Amino acid sequence: MHSKKQAPVKYYVGIDVGSASVRAALVDEFGTVVAHADQPIQIWEPQPDHYEQSSADIWAACCSVTKKVVCGVDASRIRGVGFDATCSLVVVDKQFQPLAVNCEGQNYRNVIMWMDHRAVSQVERINATQHRVLSYVGGVMSVEMQPPKLLWIKENLKESCWQKAGYFFDLPDFLSWKATGVTARSLCTVVCKWTYTSDGGWDDSFWKMIGLEDLVKDKYEKIGNHVLSPGESVGKGLTPEAAKDLGLPEGIAVAASLIDAHAGGLGVIGADVKGHNLPCENQPITSRVAMICGTSSCHMGVSEKPIFVPGVWGPYFSAMVPGLWLNEGGQSATGKLIDHVVRGHVAFPELQSKAAASAHSIYTYLNSHLDLIKKSLPVGFLTVDLHVWPDFHGNRSPLTDLTLKGMVVGLTLSRGLDELALIYLATIQAIALGTRHILEAMEAAGHRINTLFLCGGLSKNPLFVQMHADITGKPVVLSKEVESVLVGAAILGACASGDFASIQEAMAKMGKIGRVVQPNHEHKRFYDKKYEVFLKLVEHQREYRSIMNSC
Repeated sequence: MHSKKQAPVKYYVGIDVGSASVRAALVDEFGTVVAHADQPIQIWEPQPDHYEQSSADIWAACCSVTKKVVCGVDASRIRGVGFDATCSLVVVDKQFQPLAVNCEGQNYRNVIMWMDHRAVSQVERINATQHRVLSYVGGVMSVEMQPPKLLWIKENLKESCWQKAGYFFDLPDFLSWKATGVTARSLCTVVCKWTYTSDGGWDDSFWKMIGLEDLVKDKYEKIGNHVLSPGESVGKGLTPEAAKDLGLPEGIAVAASLIDAHAGGLGVIGADVKGHNLPCENQPITSRVAMICGTSSCHMGVSEKPIFVPGVWGPYFSAMVPGLWLNEGGQSATGKLIDHVVRGHVAFPELQSKAAASAHSIYTYLNSHLDLIKKSLPVGFLTVDLHVWPDFHGNRSPLTDLTLKGMVVGLTLSRGLDELALIYLATIQAIALGTRHILEAMEAAGHRINTLFLCGGLSKNPLFVQMHADITGKPVVLSKEVESVLVGAAILGACASGDFASIQEAMAKMGKIGRVVQPNHEHKRFYDKKYEVFLKLVEHQREYRSIMNSC
């Protein structure tokens, strides 16, 4: 008998540009991350609510991390490349050179970050139009989307930037252009952040109504008139220049990209759950929500028919999973909020010192400290008198009110590590209560959700995960690969290579689940009461603001 020769394993490269770093992974055809690298990227904050980056800095980091993960690998086995990135706005001139998005004229700072809130007055005017395209963004456009940022540039940097601009890219599309030389846009980016519709394309009347009729005149060349589905192969693959930059062979397939949260959704939401006794087993994928938790959090739910959810973005057709409608809830600051609360506390130096002495991260140490002080109580019950409203950077969903502020109720004069641990716990609970608020809005509109799939940096924190299970009352599924966003990007590359017939096929094969965290139903009454208080907090904030506005 002759043994059958095993075919060599195929690999794909996933490249993810987050808010503060660029990461790359070499992923095999079974969804296993074989190699991983990351590199920080720079953020400028020239004034409050203005956040900028450099496309050159970002691309250099992409090249650096990719070279690291493919080092020593047989290049003939690397079949495709997929990019995902934050939905930041990149501006270049007609020769594709960077243009300053700031009053200082610093051309290398040519990216307005997704979390930049400079265009408040512009988005208010856009929302006042009540144009029909707004129904596809939950009825109210976010300041984090691209039309208000474009209007801000026209009104504030007309001569130095607007009139010189050749192209406005969403960052994921900038990366696929950089790799292929093709200016095609991804359906994901233009539908989710630019008001493109999958059936009707661009709506001339919207751009004219908001004062950006310039974009209509050149048939939308500056913002994209060639749109591809995520995972579709772009051009002829890697150009010679990009191949050299990335350390990959020329011509390797490059996929139409995704926004980072959508790549995370792709990496987890389609996983096979057989044998885990989950309510979503033998149910359609529409019973699941993928939650991508990092600097901010996104809640991705799909449906077979369009569901309009007040205060939740979408429905977007085929923006993440082909053939399905996507609704996207979100919280503008989650990981960033936890970091802000912990690092800003007077006891942080003590925490830092003790965590270092124990060779643990500050969050692992805080979780252990909470276990020490809880005594006979469940950990979550320690916040019976401490409550947080988490919208320190405004509310994205479901209230769509960027003017809302954070709140903390129940502070004492205590300044020690116990107090820091408690405010850390209350902040995590507030984020989970915000998730419950979003899920309830989605369910009230017609979604039927029974299982959460978590990925991203915060999913590594067991306290964060357990609080989401307990507070929502739904089981939480964690991916086998912690870097699900990178797996999602690699799935795009796998599809572009032609090795899989569809994104759904690649999702099922490459998305693997690891641990399942069940809610503790004995704690339901406590968290129902916490949720009542949570909703009262925003009522009181609006009430006292109304009183002060009457002055």
